Amino acid sequence: MVAGTPTNAASQPAAAGASHTQRVELASAVIRFAGDSGDGMQLAGSQFTDTSAIAGNDVATLPDFPAEIRAPAGTVPGVSGFQINFSSQDIHTPGDEVNALIAMNPAAFKAHIQDVQNGGVVVVNDSEFDKVNLRKAGYPEGYNPLDDSKYQDRYKIYRVPISRLNDESLAGSGMTAKDTGRCKNMWALGLIYFLYDRSLDTTIKYLDDYFGKKKKLPQVAEANIKALKAGYYFGETAEIFPVRYHVGRAPVSPGTYRKVTGNEATAMGLVTASKLSGKTLIYCTYPITPASDILHDLATMRHMGVKTFQAEDEIAAVCAAIGVAFAGQLAVTGTSGPGLALKSEAIGLAVMTELPLVVIDVQRGGPSTGLPTKTEQSDLLQAMFGRNGDCPVIVLAAQSPADCFNAAIEAVRLAFKHMAPVLLLTDGYIANGSEPWKVPDASSFEKIPVSHPTDAASFKPYQRDEHLARPWAIPGTPGLEHRIGGLEKADITGAVSYDPANHHRMTELRAAKIVKVVDDVPPAQVYGPEQGDLLVVGWGGTYGSIRTAVERAQHEGRSVAGLHMRHLNPMPANLGQVFRRYKKVLVPELNTGQLRMLLRARYLIDARGLNKIYGKPFLVEEIHYAIEHMLSGQWGDRESIPPQPHALEASAPAQELHTGG
Repeated sequence: MVAGTPTNAASQPAAAGASHTQRVELASAVIRFAGDSGDGMQLAGSQFTDTSAIAGNDVATLPDFPAEIRAPAGTVPGVSGFQINFSSQDIHTPGDEVNALIAMNPAAFKAHIQDVQNGGVVVVNDSEFDKVNLRKAGYPEGYNPLDDSKYQDRYKIYRVPISRLNDESLAGSGMTAKDTGRCKNMWALGLIYFLYDRSLDTTIKYLDDYFGKKKKLPQVAEANIKALKAGYYFGETAEIFPVRYHVGRAPVSPGTYRKVTGNEATAMGLVTASKLSGKTLIYCTYPITPASDILHDLATMRHMGVKTFQAEDEIAAVCAAIGVAFAGQLAVTGTSGPGLALKSEAIGLAVMTELPLVVIDVQRGGPSTGLPTKTEQSDLLQAMFGRNGDCPVIVLAAQSPADCFNAAIEAVRLAFKHMAPVLLLTDGYIANGSEPWKVPDASSFEKIPVSHPTDAASFKPYQRDEHLARPWAIPGTPGLEHRIGGLEKADITGAVSYDPANHHRMTELRAAKIVKVVDDVPPAQVYGPEQGDLLVVGWGGTYGSIRTAVERAQHEGRSVAGLHMRHLNPMPANLGQVFRRYKKVLVPELNTGQLRMLLRARYLIDARGLNKIYGKPFLVEEIHYAIEHMLSGQWGDRESIPPQPHALEASAPAQELHTGG
């Protein structure tokens, strides 16, 4: 039975109370909780993640939410999942194959079984595999997949009546049957804590603090703790698992660590930028998946001087943020792809008025409503060009959940220094995913300088400094009154101008200002050989999968290096020189090839693409396959290929389609 990546350590006898169980040391393990959207899978997964992080593991997570607010219970569209990769080594992804699946109903089994490795552990809530739920999941009448030899031969399936055992453990608690059923996620979590040798302490403290103290519901806290322990003790006494697993501590540098999601890190980064600049953070937004948690987090930080404004729509939100920038404070608006489209005209206003505005786009599957809860990287061209006229903005992209913190600070720094809008791209994967984050020393940050003119005699609204940035005048400053708005401005004076030559000059100045931002962009650096056969280029949330695949190829002796781009407009000054040092360039993206198109056009390189639009992040094996395919000469004349993983065999077959790229 395989339930993770084994180490070279020998198996050890289990502790007293589980005398017939062997303990096996693993380097890492990937588990996935899956059930109905009301089964508490996100809580179970997040608690397992917290416990593993406190145990010293490196962790990476992949929450998977249904798109429907409340799909019919027991159906595949309503399945919610949470995947955790926990390791004794440094990791960058939530894992490719699932070593252990916890399926709370037939729909969860059907939705996720194809992702489990051969020989993997599958714990099913046998109580829910009745005729009604099997029918809801879309199985044929009279068929139960748990009785199918196809699955019995491939996986180690444990049929545990979780719902019944949970109810029995809470008999006499005085709770209703409905409330008792809500505790079954904790029962399942306790069982998996036993299987992977995890402590119950962290979750017990959470339940006591959250339900017992914060919510003033001690009975609920007690019931959940009792269910958690019951699941653990069942694993210990039932002796159904012949093997128990343990993942040791990962080597980490000394410091204080916490688990952080991308949206949490973005919120903290914005607050930090506010303190570094001495400006009040005013976050203006309209709720939209998957960006809403930034608003939720910032709304709790009023004690840090943060102000939040929930507008009636996307347009009102960005216009309010422009007003904040005009008033001289830190203006931020957040959204996802559909909202960015609605904000486009107002972002053009910020470009014309040359005000520092930060726009956060947490990308999701599109177009239109698309896949609201799934990840994608399809907003890059919209960020670059999605406004009328020649309307350039600074574009950055965060690469991981923790990196969202630094990316948010940099976005503010560049907006203030260059008096220009900045679009910060994250995505649903890193926004909702989590990883350990070393809390930085507050004294290590550089201040963000901000200045405002006060001398009326020398003030000119569009007179530029060495960065081509215009002065940021605070409204109400005596003698600094000036025209502002969407009409073209006269150079230096800022008066409304319809002069053709002036419009030409101002268009070029606005473009040149963004180009000049390259002076603040660090040179592009590769990981791997400085020259070679292949360079794999990525941006945004693909970082972890690309890096892991590149390092795997390097360990196999391949001449391959990786390059991950944070700065997308402008791009690093030395990027063209870097490309020329490699024979081939591969660009994996969760879109149809948007960065690849920009690189081919700008640098005239024969970049090839690996493009996936499944609403899921790349698997490491998908990128590793593309690397092998390219180095072996099997790629041919194709500009791009779709992913070729085993995991896609159960869904639509990969087909090569002409997408115009």
